[in-house]
Amino acid sequence: MGGCLGTRNNASPSRANSEEPTVASASRVVHTSGVSIGKNVSLRHEKLRWKSDMPLTEKQVRCKREEFWDTAPAFDGRREIWDALKAAAAAVETLDYDLAQAILDGASITLPHGTLTDCYDELGTRYQLPVYCFALPVNVILDRDKSASIQREEEEEDSGGEEVTVRIRLSTTSKDLKMLTRTTLTIAASKQRLQDQEGLGDVRQRWYYGGKLLSDSLRVQECGVPHNHIVQVIITGLDEAF
Repeated sequence: MGGCLGTRNNASPSRANSEEPTVASASRVVHTSGVSIGKNVSLRHEKLRWKSDMPLTEKQVRCKREEFWDTAPAFDGRREIWDALKAAAAAVETLDYDLAQAILDGASITLPHGTLTDCYDELGTRYQLPVYCFALPVNVILDRDKSASIQREEEEEDSGGEEVTVRIRLSTTSKDLKMLTRTTLTIAASKQRLQDQEGLGDVRQRWYYGGKLLSDSLRVQECGVPHNHIVQVIITGLDEAF
């Protein structure tokens, strides 16, 4: 397992999800086309939890996302709205709800239910995102990090790199922190350093910069993070998916 799923979803991206959150109160929206879509709700600052019918690896979920975003513009809707929704989905996955809301507002996208699973543009066209576009399933098969011993061996091998300070913003705290690492170390090894420095215990880390997930195999110097810029680190328990 671990490869991309080769079967395309037969459903159109605009097809409704089976489960939708409760509608919150807000003003009724009538688009320029004269279509009334109901209430407009601000993006909810909450994690959506869902379970896949068949357990998938993290890589398989991301491949499904890529397939969706590659094919979505061929269906109903405008390309610029799909692009905005893709950017908003990436922001939601990193828990940057304010950025996601700003993207939606800038594209005049309405959320009747406060989530990206059901959206409308200013012409009244409906767009629906599968939940896997911005959240991993609770039964995801995790691509586990390397063991601590392997990471430390890697540190010894790569100790010739330049030492750099990385600014880290943890999802579990509002404060930024600084951590020393080396340009030649991998993200996996840097995760271990952060775990040791902050005493994070038995948790899982996902590192993001500019809305992009930083792969464990990337070296720090390959991530393109400018000096004094922030790397967002999402902390979850090993049994959590998002």
